[in-house]
Amino acid sequence: MSELLDNREHRIRTLKEVIRHLHEGRAPAEVKGRLAQLVRECGASEIASMEQALMADGVPAKEIMSMCDLHAQVVRDILVVPREMPVPPGHPVDTFRRENAALGEQVRALRAALAALAPPDAGGGAPVERGQLLECRRLFNELMDVEKHYQRKEHLLFSCLERHGITGPSTVMWGKDDEVRALLRQLGAALSQVDGTAGEWRIVTQTVAEPALRAVEEMVFKEQRILLPMSLENLTASEWGEVWSQSPEFGYCLVDPQEGYEPPPATTGVAAPATAEGQRIRVAIASGPFLPGSIATPPATTGPSASPAPRQQAAAAPAKLGSGALVFPTGSLSLAQLKAIFSTLPVDITFVDAEDRVRFFSEGRNRVFARPKAVIGRRVQHCHPPASAGVVNRILDDFRAGRQCVAEFWLDFRSRFVHIRYFAVRDEKDTYLGTLEVTQDLTRERALQGERRLLEYE
Repeated sequence: MSELLDNREHRIRTLKEVIRHLHEGRAPAEVKGRLAQLVRECGASEIASMEQALMADGVPAKEIMSMCDLHAQVVRDILVVPREMPVPPGHPVDTFRRENAALGEQVRALRAALAALAPPDAGGGAPVERGQLLECRRLFNELMDVEKHYQRKEHLLFSCLERHGITGPSTVMWGKDDEVRALLRQLGAALSQVDGTAGEWRIVTQTVAEPALRAVEEMVFKEQRILLPMSLENLTASEWGEVWSQSPEFGYCLVDPQEGYEPPPATTGVAAPATAEGQRIRVAIASGPFLPGSIATPPATTGPSASPAPRQQAAAAPAKLGSGALVFPTGSLSLAQLKAIFSTLPVDITFVDAEDRVRFFSEGRNRVFARPKAVIGRRVQHCHPPASAGVVNRILDDFRAGRQCVAEFWLDFRSRFVHIRYFAVRDEKDTYLGTLEVTQDLTRERALQGERRLLEYE
């Protein structure tokens, strides 16, 4: 057993050296032979371990992303094609695989449509056929369903992998997802043009469309060869049930899930991380002074000394602790009331504790940004793409140190004006407890003019 472990560690060290050599500018031909010998012995987890080890050694995720495509280019022809582990129809992996197959077909269809839009024998100054341009736009719009696929992967699959200590590959892949998104946005902008000659569209196809389509195909390759096998090796049955139950919040890409998969019982809620930290999360939930229902119902007291003054007793009357009330200095609410209030508020709330872990988010009827339950207990830095990590850390560090107490942003998001604010949360002793994110769609409010002083229902 120790010999096997030593061999595995040696392969990981050697793979790290090879990737570093590629990053330093050596030609792929110089290292391909050595890499081929190693990769034939490697599985998906070892490639993931390589990326994790590089990040642990201080190599920035951005640098690993920059060598990721070169690594894939060298590995594509020599990586041992894994025998796909069978899963039931409708299992999350089955759905991811079927979506990847559909994405491949969609890319091929769009590539063919673009070629027909500006065939090689068409004169450079010839106008393109409008009907063919509309067909390209239709196929592109369908391809943009890939966002649902990426969102499920980033917010559900990566959350579960993180519980097993796997963060490096997820960070790198999320960064590559964002690169694909950027390329697709450029292609969408190009396809929105209403005219153009055949020569101009040939240039667009070569310089804009083809890089975007290749990027989608490369991500399919990385998921099929590395991400999905690695996930099957590490995730538990209950975690797959969790991914399955929360997937409808994001939707599906080009295909619908098949029937057949049955998740294990009691996996439709939040699965706590399989770590000591996950245990602390549960303990913390049950350690507050006022908790609902049977968990923390104060014992009944008798005798004159235990009875409050009449005014105090009247003020406390709404607090029916036995039915699950939460008592605050300014009143009390049942758990059902509190949940309904959070769902009714015109803002989305997310709370991150002092250890930078997501502890709570409100479930409004029309959330601006999706929040799966898998995010609970996750480090907030891992809930954002690598490009945002620096900003996230700066806000948290400034709040923790007391240098700032509010940060805010506003942006146009899907034709809505969205206002996002972050507040440092502190107790009466000014101890930092965490950060509260408040997000609101202010599109309607921004358009208001004049006054309304009379009651009007809309």
